[in-house]
This record gives sequence, structure tokens and C-alpha cells, in this order.
Amino acid sequence: MRALDTIAESIRVGYAHPTTLLNTFIEVENEGGLGAVRRIERQLQLGVSALRERQHPGSDLAQTWLNSARAYLITRAERRQAV
Repeated sequence: MRALDTIAESIRVGYAHPTTLLNTFIEVENEGGLGAVRRIERQLQLGVSALRERQHPGSDLAQTWLNSARAYLITRAERRQAV
């Protein structure tokens, strides 16, 4: 999945522009629906835990990706209820 490559690369370099985060989740949803975004969220949750255990310098950025995935899912759910 290309999104996981994007996330991994940004964690490796230590930076992700906010637009990159949003566009990544939009692409994931377009390709596989909200279920795909939930799968990414789950992978991020597991990844953040593993990175924190290893005290990896990218753990904070991984947490940012996780928080962004959750915010994206919440926003999409709120939009569906509003319609």
C-alpha cells in the first residue's frame, strides 16, 4: 500500500507536511473506503507502540500520523451524520 510507504518515509526523514497527512488519508479512502483508513489507523497504533518501546526518535511523528488518522475518521463520521 502506497500510503504506508509515504508514512514510513516521512517518519524516516522526521517530517510530514500537514497537507501530506490529509492527502494520504484522502487517497486511502478513495482507494479502499473508510475501512482502509481504519486499517492504517490500526497499523499506526501498533507502530507507535513499537517505536515508543524502542525509544525511536520518530515515535512522536508516528503519533502525529495516528492522531491525524483518528481525526480524519471522526471528521468523516461527523460529515456523514450531518447529511
